[in-house]
Amino acid sequence: MIYLGIDTSNSPSAIALMSDDTVLIEEITNLKINHSLTAMPAIEEMMKKAKVAPKDLTHIAVAEGPGSYTGVRIGLTIAKTLAWSLKLPLHMVSSLKVLAANGQYFDGLICPVMDARRGTAFTALYDGKTLEPVIEDQHSHFKEFLIKAEALGKPVLFTGIDVSIHEETIREVLGSQAFFAAPQNRLPRAVNLIMLAKEVPAADIHHAVPEYQRITEAEANYIKSQEGQSS
Repeated sequence: MIYLGIDTSNSPSAIALMSDDTVLIEEITNLKINHSLTAMPAIEEMMKKAKVAPKDLTHIAVAEGPGSYTGVRIGLTIAKTLAWSLKLPLHMVSSLKVLAANGQYFDGLICPVMDARRGTAFTALYDGKTLEPVIEDQHSHFKEFLIKAEALGKPVLFTGIDVSIHEETIREVLGSQAFFAAPQNRLPRAVNLIMLAKEVPAADIHHAVPEYQRITEAEANYIKSQEGQSS
């Protein structure tokens, strides 16, 4: 079995090919680049380097969100197109769980963090040993979320490139309960995505949608306009 893994859900991008349990190639980029222009060429170049043809693929894995609206849509659109055109199963995994996998086997809880501005974040808590969710993926006021995490009384490992944005608040709320992943372990790994994808059933390609965890700005503006009309 040959899996292609795609994660463009935030500013970093991560793409990998695995044959059974062997990593063939993985590329992680943490640059401010346009995924719509670079993701598909990067996949094509990677497959060329690994000497894997489209017909050799057996599964497609993709990070379903949350994260950047645009980034999540791009990754899922590419994954759905490949899965549909090649008649392959599509496996969708939480982008936060992909990050949490960087700290698997940590003796405590793992908190992946994606900044969502105005003091909010996409975040969750996962068990360090099993990667089962302790607090489900959500869009939350981050300080309030940290207070809930602190109340659990366990060490918490923070991962994700946006951890540095919230580090001061994390230390303020959790103190000695807070631990921080090394810089190289804050980036999404497409290999982790693939390993997690092997544990989830295939999605219905035609009904697969991003997991944004919050409504879009356009939807929020529409709701406000409707509320204004009804008042």
